Amino acid sequence: MAPGRGTDQDVGVHDDTHYFAFRGRELLVRPEAARARVPDAAGWRALGLPAVRQNELGRTTVAVELADDVDAPAGMAFENLRLLHSRLDAPVLGLAVRAVHIVEWDRGNQFCPRCGAAAERVLGELAKRCGACRTSVYPRLSPAVIVLVERGDTVLLGRNARFPIAMYSTLAGFVEPGETLEEAVHREIREESGIEVDGLRYFGSQPWPFPDSLMIAFNATYAGGELRPDPAELSDARWFRADDMPVVSPRISIARRLIDDWMRRQGVDPDALRSPG
Repeated sequence: MAPGRGTDQDVGVHDDTHYFAFRGRELLVRPEAARARVPDAAGWRALGLPAVRQNELGRTTVAVELADDVDAPAGMAFENLRLLHSRLDAPVLGLAVRAVHIVEWDRGNQFCPRCGAAAERVLGELAKRCGACRTSVYPRLSPAVIVLVERGDTVLLGRNARFPIAMYSTLAGFVEPGETLEEAVHREIREESGIEVDGLRYFGSQPWPFPDSLMIAFNATYAGGELRPDPAELSDARWFRADDMPVVSPRISIARRLIDDWMRRQGVDPDALRSPG
């Protein structure tokens, strides 16, 4: 793993270092028309904001936790990271995703989970160690499968029962202890929709730090069963054609990449899809 350090004094800070400073889960940015930028090393020093904690993540990335009551400096704003996906350059967005994960991990692991003593950052390693019992704690990563199921010229999309807006997406769920990824796909699809699938094909993966997931995406083919959405998980689930799609996941998500890929294979431009916001 890349070194994780506590302060600028521990390691060299370079001119092209990006500072990802979070107030809660909101990122400090400088809005610029349709774009947004995070401070570089000189810009961060000029702001003079006190950090609660910070971690260096590789040569040019520093993740900073700010106090909950700090105000944004003039010309800057705190914005929800999920809503910044189209305004940050793609490499910067990737770094921001990692930074918020580490900030949340650091904030939530100030004390040893085994004995309750204070935990300290380990220099040169992305870990925290108890000063009393020497237990080491690493950033948590929760694997989850996300699946696009095809049936002929239709695709299965569901509306999560916890979605605040009428948005549809591919089905997903966490991998349970002792499961393979493939077993998790079959179980989650069966539990959430009542159907069976086969023909699993790996599509890709995406870190999803809300709060600490790794999304592992698959394509699958309908293999049988009657569609019966679990109301505890899905408020609705249907088979959709490419020419009659609902409002779907935003482009920041791998769910949308799955859907876009399917739309192209149907010969339909995915730019025609509607997203929330």
